[in-house]
Formats: sequence, C-alpha cells, structure tokens
Amino acid sequence: MKRVLVVLAFAYAAMPFGVCAQDAPPDILFIAVDDLNDWVGFLGGHPQVQTPNIDRLAARGMAFTNAHSPSALCNPSRTALLTGLRPSTTGIYGNAPDWRTADVFRSVPTLPRYFRDRGYRTLGAGKIFHAHTFGPDGFAGFNDRTAWDDFYPSIDRQLPDEVGPPRRPANGSREINGFDWAAVVVDDEAMGDGQVANWAMRQLAAETDAPRFVAVGLYRPHLPWYVPQKYFDLYPLENVQLPAVLENDLDDVPPAGHAGHFQARESHEWILQERKWPEAVQAYLASITFVDTMVGELIDALDRSGRADRTVVVLWGDHGYHLGEKSRWHKMSLWEESTRVPLIVVAPGVDPGSTSAKPVSLMDMYPTLAELASFAVPSHVEGRSLMPLLEDSNAAWEYPAVTTYGYNNHAVRSERYRYIRYADGTDELYDHHSDPNEWTNLAGDPNLRGVKAELAAWMPAQNAPDLAPPRPGR
Repeated sequence: MKRVLVVLAFAYAAMPFGVCAQDAPPDILFIAVDDLNDWVGFLGGHPQVQTPNIDRLAARGMAFTNAHSPSALCNPSRTALLTGLRPSTTGIYGNAPDWRTADVFRSVPTLPRYFRDRGYRTLGAGKIFHAHTFGPDGFAGFNDRTAWDDFYPSIDRQLPDEVGPPRRPANGSREINGFDWAAVVVDDEAMGDGQVANWAMRQLAAETDAPRFVAVGLYRPHLPWYVPQKYFDLYPLENVQLPAVLENDLDDVPPAGHAGHFQARESHEWILQERKWPEAVQAYLASITFVDTMVGELIDALDRSGRADRTVVVLWGDHGYHLGEKSRWHKMSLWEESTRVPLIVVAPGVDPGSTSAKPVSLMDMYPTLAELASFAVPSHVEGRSLMPLLEDSNAAWEYPAVTTYGYNNHAVRSERYRYIRYADGTDELYDHHSDPNEWTNLAGDPNLRGVKAELAAWMPAQNAPDLAPPRPGR
C-alpha cells in the first residue's frame, strides 16, 4: 500500500487537546521531504528500506495510511498546501507558474505568513515552496519573501549549493531532467540537506521567548540521487528488490492515461534498455535513508532543546513517486504511486502508535495547524481540519482525498476505491480491497456505475484556466 507521510508531533506523552494552547502558543517544526513515496519502514512500501528515525517519530502518534497529495507535482502540490487553495481553484497545474504573480493569491496569506502575522517568529530553510537544482534559476524558487523573519541560505534563494560527482551524468544516461545517481565522497554536513538541517538545528537550540515556526525543506529523495557512499552500501546491488509490476499493465488504461509526461516513459525505456533498474532502486533507497538521517538529527535537536513538549512537528512528503510501476518513473500521474505518501500525527491527546485509514489530503494541513495553535481557520482554506481524527481515529469522516494533475484531470480516493476521470471524459476505477496495485481498471463495469457517480460528485466543480506561460511557438 502506498501512503503519504505527514507528521504532526506535539510532545511525547498523550495529553488533552489544547493543554499547551492554554498556557502559550505551541512551537511548530514543519519538515518537508521532497519526492518521498511510501518507501518508509513503518508503512511497508518497500521491504528493504531503512528509516529508523521516521519510524520512531511515527511511533509517537497517529499514522495516516491513506493520505494523498493535492497534485502529483512539486509546485502545484506545495502551492496548494501552503496557500490552502486547490490547483483547480488557482490554475497552478505545473512547475512553471509563479504563484506570487497570480491575482487569486493577492489577499491569501501563506501558511508561514499566517503564523508570522499572529506573533510567531518564522524561520525557514531549504525547499519549502517550489525550487530545484536543474539550473541556476531553480535554486531561488518561488519563496514567499513576506513570510519569514529569517531564511537559509537567504530569503532570495531556497536551496544551498549542492554536492555532486565530478562528471555528470554519472549513470551513463543522457541525464533526462536530472535523472542521474551516484555516490559522493563527502560528509553528510556537506550535502545541501546537511547544510539545511544544521542551520535548522541551531535555530531549535536557540533561546526564544516568542513561539516559533521553523520550516525545514529536505530535498532528497528528489533527483538527482547523489548521497554519500555509506548509504548506497546499506543496499547491496545484488540484493535489491524491484517493485511489483504487471506486464501489459496499461492495456486497459485510456489514451489520456498514457499521455503523461514523456520523460517518465522515456526514463523507463532507458532503464530497461541499459538494465539499470536495480541501480536506480538502490539509489532511491539510499537517498531515503540519507534524508531519514537528517530527520533524526532534527528530532534529536528538538529533544535537546527542552521545548519538545510544546512543539508541533509536521513532516510531509509533497507527492509519491513511480519506480517502474505502470512503465514509468518520476511522478506526474493520477495513480496511487504518484499521489500517496505517508502521514503521521503526534499531538496532545493522540495515542502513540495509533493509525487511521481514512482518506485525507495534504490540503488538510493548513486548517489542522491553525486549530492546533487555537487560531481561527481562514475562510479561504479549502482543506479540512484533521482534529476529529486526531481525537478519535474511528471518527466519522465522509470526505475522500482529491488529487489534480493538469487541467480538469482528477482522482478521487476513498477508503476502498480510486476513481480517475480525465478532461476528455475517459476514466479509470480501481478497487483497493482486491487490487492494491491498481492493475485492473473497472470503469467499464456496469455494476459499479453508482460507485463512479458517488466519487465523481467530489471532483472540483471549478477548473481554473492553466496559468502556465505559453511554450515558445504557441
């Protein structure tokens, strides 16, 4: 099963909700992990993955095992989470549009700005809003310059310099959109994520009288998969297990489903031709364990600070990732591999080690954090607070999770089904009780028309025009 990882940690012991809010606003530690799917130990997404630090964090509270991203791509997913507005409301469907230039956001406070406006000292580092390392302009990204009291490496640049091999691509590819991997001979601290984590650890150790919102954006396991050799050594190549796949899996998928990002298919063709599948899986696993080490250092720093019992910690992945399933790599689809990552909440009153299988969305983070801080949820926010589920994992929850990828293409995930409908009206339906790998499209089954209609009713009624700038020649 694929899952979305989001962690809300608020102390170690179970306490009544709102205890800290009665005394002082809680601190918030907001950890974003890029391109992390459910290959996390406690979720069982891959049998060999080693994530002891994320696992111990999960053991402190509630694990959501059916949480999903609002989009299957970095920029629309992060923009939706951080502004509270769905991609279908804003028109942010791809990585190109800069949300800061769109009128729809003019009076909308981003999540860190919301807390700054309420007296929080806001500190950020790394990839929080969209950014990338594929070109000089990508390091800056689309940061909200009004949201932070301090930012590392600077308010105008989200990502620090990164370490990589001397010759690139190192894996023999044509480096399709950074599709490269290699072991590097450096200490963890020299990596971009190491620099980000060390800066954040210093902020956690600093004395402060004001409540603080500390956001830490960890870039791995995003491509390229360059991490120290010791993490590759944890996964001997000859023992690496590949994900389960079905030959001709796409035969019952409509053409719109095949029309995903060409690089996802091109990468898979190259992987098969060069017999690189085990290498690529090894590199992704190594990158996950590297970032897990960074998470462990952050949590240890929080524990040493003496403020852990008054801190809400949020750890989330922005979307899932294909590693050969459905003949593709990367994300950028409406299937389970692209939308689901893990989610864990440790908060006052939440039972350690508890789980919830209710379908939830990363859109729900904005209102949940607002309520955990005892603030009113802004009226523009389209997500729903997870507080009822934090109080009782079996509480009634009638809402499915909705994911959008591209204009008027949506997936609706309930506890049992995934329903996908594309802009041309073609569709897919999968029953996760009998088909967790989504190998059999049931959309044509007349007995399931009612299921399709029920799920389709949750699809967004508004589909804003695509804000992506026109391509040259268009």
